[in-house]
Amino acid sequence: MAKVAFIGLGVMGYPMAGHLVNNGHEVTVYNRTEAKAKAWSEEFSAQYCLTPKAAAQGKDIVFVCVGNDDDLRQVTLTEDGALAGMSAGAILVDHTTASADVAREIGAAARDLTIDFIDAPVSGGQAGAENGVLTVMAGGHADVFAQAKPVIDSYARCAELLGEIGAGQLTKMVNQICIAGVVQGLAEGLHFARSAGLDGEKVVEVISKGAAQSWQMENRYQTMWQGEYNFGFAIDWMRKDLGIALEEARRNGSHLPLTALVDQFYSEVQAMGGNRWDTSSLLAKLEKHRN
Repeated sequence: MAKVAFIGLGVMGYPMAGHLVNNGHEVTVYNRTEAKAKAWSEEFSAQYCLTPKAAAQGKDIVFVCVGNDDDLRQVTLTEDGALAGMSAGAILVDHTTASADVAREIGAAARDLTIDFIDAPVSGGQAGAENGVLTVMAGGHADVFAQAKPVIDSYARCAELLGEIGAGQLTKMVNQICIAGVVQGLAEGLHFARSAGLDGEKVVEVISKGAAQSWQMENRYQTMWQGEYNFGFAIDWMRKDLGIALEEARRNGSHLPLTALVDQFYSEVQAMGGNRWDTSSLLAKLEKHRN
């Protein structure tokens, strides 16, 4: 069993760190809001620290799951950051959905300290984190990934190495691009069904047995049909992710017209007050125009 630290106890990190404890690992945590770190430590009978540096000291693997590039730099590269507390030969694993550039930046800083680094964003949402069935997309060296994977498996049903440092983040961008298109298609389909006077739930029961089936259809069509969106993966987060993907596309020459359009649609839902609504709330925008 490994000695590990987990930095960032948001809706994803809190249960992920818990799975590490439940799988027998020795876990120390850090969270920017101390009250949440204290609550987690009481729930799982484990230690928390007041800085990322303190949490990382003496650990085999340090996991990070925070909000964005700047948050990631703050908890890893600063004087009180994780790298300042880690020993040579330890592994830093970043589960934040961030840019490939920041992954390479932190990878280079870690390399200078003889510390290994893996960028490993996840997919599966809060439910996936709570149930320990996340998908992990990793970038880094194969031997380092092989060392970290048995520990990552504590909360993942699929963890794969996609290439060098940065490849994990690039793969997560592909993931978000695909989700954006699928959710928009599902929203338009349900909007059409309602306008045509069909029973949306019966329609989906039928078409989900054919080529139209998707995770979004299976898991979101009922709440979409009922106009319920106060849960799940927030639009604010999705727009952050799509912004990263669109910026990367401008650099590598990709053409993402649908992604850019759906990002604009999400901005319209934000203007409706839906910043924290689930990404499936694209239907709310269509229904507003129908009404």
